[in-house]
Amino acid sequence: MTASVEYIPVTPIEYPDEDGKPMAEGDIQCSYLTYVRNALRIYFQNRPNVYVAGNLFIYYEKGYPESVVAPDVFVVFGVENRDRRSYKTWEEQNKTPDFVLEITSKTTRSKDQGAKKGIYAFLGVREYFQYDPTGDYLNPQLQGLHLVDGNYFPVATNTLPDGTVSLLSQVLGLELRLEAGKLRFYNPATGQTLLTHEEEASARQAAEQARQQTEQKAQRLAAKLRELNIDPDSL
Repeated sequence: MTASVEYIPVTPIEYPDEDGKPMAEGDIQCSYLTYVRNALRIYFQNRPNVYVAGNLFIYYEKGYPESVVAPDVFVVFGVENRDRRSYKTWEEQNKTPDFVLEITSKTTRSKDQGAKKGIYAFLGVREYFQYDPTGDYLNPQLQGLHLVDGNYFPVATNTLPDGTVSLLSQVLGLELRLEAGKLRFYNPATGQTLLTHEEEASARQAAEQARQQTEQKAQRLAAKLRELNIDPDSL
């Protein structure tokens, strides 16, 4: 007599790509999240082993989908720069983020400074920055932490002569600057502020408009001089 064996199907573990919640609490938080993610993607676009993402689930324990965190923006060095629906550390040679930035708001402040901070330290996130665009929940408005022996210590804050607050990210090789309360990334090697594609296009358009206005003024001045029988080239 052959004993029958009941086959019990194994339900695969699901790792959701989203939780149905909005990307950011409001327009201000969303605009800065978009700026940081896009500006950093442009900055690292020629480095195929640097991955920049925002508002993406990071699963850090295989088999335990509840072990998840979703930074506003994060950067990982040493993994392929490609699109992902979520980031599973065991599929990425156990690489965890090197840099994290949270855009702090009323509903995220306690998690950003409590639970998430602990998770990032556990994951070995080398730098953890927080920015409060409204200045209502975080003082100072821009803060940075760097990991030393499993514990976070403050990143030094510098105040420039014009009042701009600057914090250096050694991981990124960039400065996070607070200019009149607005967060911008600054490249000390080039002396330029990082822009998104849209900001670059607007800057080019503004420069072209300024050039045209200058040219038109010069043409009007030359015409006026000729009316006065003055050769503009003689001046």
